[in-house]
Amino acid sequence: MIAASYNGVLYNTRFQRCHSKISPSCSEIRSLTYVTCHSDSNKSTSQASLFLCPASTNRTNGMLRGPFSWDKRDLVGQASYSVGTTTLDGIHLENPSHVAEEKVGVLLLNLGGPETLNDVQPFLFNLFADPDIIRLPRLFRFLQKPLAKLISVLRAPKSKEGYAAIGGGSPLRKITDDQALALKVALEAKGLSSNVYVGMRYWYPFTEEAIQQIKRDGITRLVVLPLYPQFSISTTGSSIRVLQQVFREDEYLSSVLVSVINSWYQREGYIKSMADLIEKELHSFSEPEEAMIFFSAHGVPVSYVEEAGDPYRDQMEDCIFLIMQEMKARGINNEHTLAYQSRVGPVQWLKPYTDEVLVELGQKGVKSLLAVPVSFVSEHIETLEEIDMEYKELALESGIKNWARVPALGLTPSFITDLADAVIETLPSATALYAPTSTSEDVDHDPITYFIKIFFGSILAFILFFSPKMIMAFKNHVI
Repeated sequence: MIAASYNGVLYNTRFQRCHSKISPSCSEIRSLTYVTCHSDSNKSTSQASLFLCPASTNRTNGMLRGPFSWDKRDLVGQASYSVGTTTLDGIHLENPSHVAEEKVGVLLLNLGGPETLNDVQPFLFNLFADPDIIRLPRLFRFLQKPLAKLISVLRAPKSKEGYAAIGGGSPLRKITDDQALALKVALEAKGLSSNVYVGMRYWYPFTEEAIQQIKRDGITRLVVLPLYPQFSISTTGSSIRVLQQVFREDEYLSSVLVSVINSWYQREGYIKSMADLIEKELHSFSEPEEAMIFFSAHGVPVSYVEEAGDPYRDQMEDCIFLIMQEMKARGINNEHTLAYQSRVGPVQWLKPYTDEVLVELGQKGVKSLLAVPVSFVSEHIETLEEIDMEYKELALESGIKNWARVPALGLTPSFITDLADAVIETLPSATALYAPTSTSEDVDHDPITYFIKIFFGSILAFILFFSPKMIMAFKNHVI
């Protein structure tokens, strides 16, 4: 057990056991701010390093390269920012000068979703206009928005059917607002007064709107908490890129002390909360021990992992290992498998695919299946329509007789409490944000070069859009 004080308030935090290919050691310790720690055992020193030793921004081993950097080997996922002014001196650590008056904010990041059927097409446009979702070569980035417009118009009718089936819109905003309120209450119960904000990447309230409210409220210390347990370029990474852009351009925001929890799938509270839900749903089967535990995660293109170094697949596999380790500790030894859903476009995504695995399991004689949406902490289109309707129907058609699905974590008390603990643990690591000066939104001022790009890019786009593979993808609603 570690006791940490922040601005005069004492917090007791139990540190989770992490299973990871690489984890920080005490030699990684750099410095601390506003922290007093007391150890109740000699063995807690290395565990404390997960909380007290955020990685330095000047590390050269490739794991972390700055305030918003990440690497596929960084599987521990604790706060990843250097902090500094008080140097480690044994176990007892404190800064003699700390700021008494601070305004603490927590920014919850999520995907967002259309609230009405009329919102579907513009929501899809925002999604596909994101260069972290459709990654075009630099030469063809001027096609990002035209391509997003084309795909959003073509996909909108099919997507509207899905949203109509779950009530006419996504419930994600309401659920996330409820989570924000629950987190604020949980933090207050632990003695920390804070403002909790919601920022959506592709729909209202947009991340940019939340940041401006943070500025108006005079927040001086901010914890950024993406509601994605595992890090991916296309989720947390995309939202962080927006933060970089906004903070870089604003003098006040650049002075705000910020810490970001890149991923938190390995936290004990999250793992136990997931295990609780799985264990509860297993009892809905007449023979619980016979049910296959089927983890379905949102997929990403293979190129993200193999070419861009996205750590998502490694973190997802590590997450499943930890959950099943907890299940076995409870005497539950059901078979399990992992598959990836929600692929879009004609490119190869992470395999195995959820729909294909369901068919294979039916052919192998699996009769009872418990679906676990492991990428999602809130109910939305991928759980309510894709899993509950499409995949359930496919599973039953494939010979699976008994189907159940674990609900998303939502407002589960143990989950909200663990998020509150994560916020408190990462507060001392907040540091001024210094984003890179370069930007992916390069402006080409040479008219000749611009004309050449437009001309040849348009030819390539015409060939691409009307290729047999692309046309088949449109017909099959893959795009």
